[in-house]
Amino acid sequence: METGARFQSVRFTIFCVLILTYILVYFHRMAPGVVSEYLMADFSTSGTRLGTLSAIYFFVYAAMQLPSGVLADTLGTRTSVIGGNITAGIGSILFGLASSFEMACLGRFLVGLGVSVVFVAIMKNNAVWFHARVFGLMSGITLLFGNLGSVTAAGPLSWMLSFADWRTIFLGIGCLSLLVAVAGFFIVRNRPEDLGFESPNRPLPKREQDAAQVNWLQNLYNVVALRRVWPGFWVQFGAIGGLYAFMGLWGVPWLRDVYGLSLSAAARYMTIMLLSFAFGSLFFGWFSDRIGRRKAVMIPAITIYVCVWLVITFVGWSPGAGGGLLLALMGFGGSGFVLTFACAKEVVDPDLSGMGVSVVNTGCFIGTAIMQPLFGWIADLTWDGTLVNGARVYSSADYHNGFLLMLGFAVIGLIGSLCVRETRCQNITV
Repeated sequence: METGARFQSVRFTIFCVLILTYILVYFHRMAPGVVSEYLMADFSTSGTRLGTLSAIYFFVYAAMQLPSGVLADTLGTRTSVIGGNITAGIGSILFGLASSFEMACLGRFLVGLGVSVVFVAIMKNNAVWFHARVFGLMSGITLLFGNLGSVTAAGPLSWMLSFADWRTIFLGIGCLSLLVAVAGFFIVRNRPEDLGFESPNRPLPKREQDAAQVNWLQNLYNVVALRRVWPGFWVQFGAIGGLYAFMGLWGVPWLRDVYGLSLSAAARYMTIMLLSFAFGSLFFGWFSDRIGRRKAVMIPAITIYVCVWLVITFVGWSPGAGGGLLLALMGFGGSGFVLTFACAKEVVDPDLSGMGVSVVNTGCFIGTAIMQPLFGWIADLTWDGTLVNGARVYSSADYHNGFLLMLGFAVIGLIGSLCVRETRCQNITV
């Protein structure tokens, strides 16, 4: 096999292992929404406690983003992915075996800890194994395949629940994570040079030498201190914090409680939204690279997302083709956030791309970690005491109050997009 063909084969094999890991990340992120009814009944939880159980994943994920960037830039992708899969696998198994709310929280904590290092590691891998000119496209492809995990956590998961209980499913996912860790050990490598290949990007000897003279803590400070990195953080905090809270927890209960949809029917609407989000991520990554603009693409996308929340909050929503289209538009508009990763990479030193990506990625998980329990708390304030099979049922007014909060978060995301630095798809520090 010629060197070029062998290089292509190796890097895409590595990418496939990382993508399988990322699919599992998204499954864990979105699954609580579909099994929320079972969790509320099994652990006798309120909306606030349910939101907290789901948000533990996001709290630890957010706390680990800066350390994840440091790990990716120092120890490399291979160590991050192997350790992350092992930890998440143990956490998923513990979650499936949980006999108490506290034990479930511990399992959810370990899952969040394990998966928290995966995305930044993949972005680091994309920056190292692929040419810089296709980074936006690779980001979109990464999120497209990752969101297939979200899709499996909607319709397919609701189907699996018809013949297997939620505990068995999480035990199986935990075992799969352990198997992927083994695959990562044998297949994943940090850099092309580790296997005797040349880097696809032009080497920067002086920059590498300078970076080697500065310790990781100083590097991290240099990235965090850059004001141009932070607008992407606020895009993710507002727009994606609310979107993940909706797709991953409160969307299915809303469709079930307010519109009387079955679990499978509600999950189908979430599947439409998740597929739109997935393919939108691919589209915006490709389109941005194609026209050589980041900010000019991101702002219209986030504007669409805000407009959908305005319609749902103040006009209303109803089942059917129109309702499906509205949720599809929400997912599509929100997917424009994918460009924040490219922007983060392009406004920091190329050797510190992992840390730059981790800063903006923190916003998403802080936003979701705040939104999920806060939405539940708001719904609990006006809940009328209705229970069905041990699970709380909220009214349209209860959800409306939470949607006002989500609309406010969406506006924060739009403001952040207006402040993003336009890089024209080039690193502005080189």
